[in-house]
Amino acid sequence: MLDQSAIDTLRGNEIPPQSNFINGRWRDASGGGIRDVISPIDGAVLTSIADGTADDVDAAVAAARAAFEDGRWSRMAPAQRKKIMHRFADLIEKNALELAVLGVRDNGTEISMALKAEPGSAAGTIRYYAEAIDKVAGEIAPTPDGTLALVHREPVGVVGVIVPWNFPLMIGTWKIAPALAAGNSVVMKPAESASLSLLKLAALAQEAGLPDGVLNVVTGKGSVVGEAIGLHMGVDVLAFTGSGGTGRRLLDYAARSNLKRCYLELGGKSPNVVFADAPDLEFAANVCANGIFRNSGQVCIAGSRLIVERSIHAEFTRRVTEIAETMAIGDPLQADTQIGAVHSEAQLAQNLNFVGIAEAEGATCLTGGKRVREETGGTYMSPAVLDNVTPEATVFQKEVFGPVLTVTPFDTEEEAIRLANATEFGLAGAVWTSNLSTAHRVTKGIRSGLLHVNTYGGSDVTVPMGGMKQSGNGVDKSLHALDKYVDLKTVWMKL
Repeated sequence: MLDQSAIDTLRGNEIPPQSNFINGRWRDASGGGIRDVISPIDGAVLTSIADGTADDVDAAVAAARAAFEDGRWSRMAPAQRKKIMHRFADLIEKNALELAVLGVRDNGTEISMALKAEPGSAAGTIRYYAEAIDKVAGEIAPTPDGTLALVHREPVGVVGVIVPWNFPLMIGTWKIAPALAAGNSVVMKPAESASLSLLKLAALAQEAGLPDGVLNVVTGKGSVVGEAIGLHMGVDVLAFTGSGGTGRRLLDYAARSNLKRCYLELGGKSPNVVFADAPDLEFAANVCANGIFRNSGQVCIAGSRLIVERSIHAEFTRRVTEIAETMAIGDPLQADTQIGAVHSEAQLAQNLNFVGIAEAEGATCLTGGKRVREETGGTYMSPAVLDNVTPEATVFQKEVFGPVLTVTPFDTEEEAIRLANATEFGLAGAVWTSNLSTAHRVTKGIRSGLLHVNTYGGSDVTVPMGGMKQSGNGVDKSLHALDKYVDLKTVWMKL
């Protein structure tokens, strides 16, 4: 049960102007620039962050490189690194409500989701990789007598991490936790519109005993700070979650600099494929609605395309529409709110424009798709259900990143798979059926990195999260994520 009085107290806390965190010290931007932080809850200015520069990135990379080379973390005994990461997780749990409220004030996620998805997930992720530190080892290859072949797993050096605004703690720790567990140093850039919780995270890492220079945070514009990280000759690996356009630029920066490896998670347009024999259509409707409308649809794996068998199309769509109309849209810091704020005025305008384009292209808007609660000064939108959307429609093909659900009927299993695969994305999806053979065939047929059967969301840190097609490459979560942050070195020894 959430403590509303504690939430209200934290809501009122003044947030001092924020600085970059470089080499264990808080530093203003080298040019003295600052950026206002505007809360989507009410449109008010919360505080300011440093408007970082390429010089700040240089300083952060230099600190990270020095920390890596002198071995203060990279060569620290695994058992000691493990202890520090567990203390880090302890501190996140101790400060969980403060971190969650801080993040909600910054990005608008409803507090009931934020507490679990942000500090809750972050602490669990850090613990998972802390436990991996002294359990993931190199190899001894099978060789003839007189030869010994060793395969070492060595940290790459300096890892650049660029994090989006929707779940900064969760997605940030998906990247920094395995990077740190492998022995690397990190330079992280939060989204300029949602930096506060990651700056607090850096302070907690220092309190836990992470050595200076091992984790650095530089805030500011993507076109300045993100570009500087992408082009930097001292960054060995880059991990990014965000838009396809930015991902392409980062690949270009890698080619123009040191050919750094880039691991990109670039969003999705994920299908919920519902067959008439789904075991519980009421449950499926609730899960499908929550899978697109919670956090105002601002979730990379959001189930934004409902692909439903024609025989139940009208009835199932009616159920989802009714659920959408009853979901509580409101102040994200109220415990009973189900749909919080859209992150920004620009994002809200984009969402509404997609609804208008869909209607112009022939879709029927059954509910929502309007700005609401405008009197609060915040950015809120009623969830939209768009029926009879064709696969050629703009809203079927493009990621909205808002509370907008498209509905498309199908007649055969083959058509369902074809519709599910009919976009450039391949991040997530779901199949709803009572037939085990159908579930196997359809999950095999859909080209996505994460597929659910008779559920949506909820996969934990033990399994990989990554995309196919233009949803990216490489994975977050699971032991497989460690592979992004290590180099393999073979030693072939004649005895």
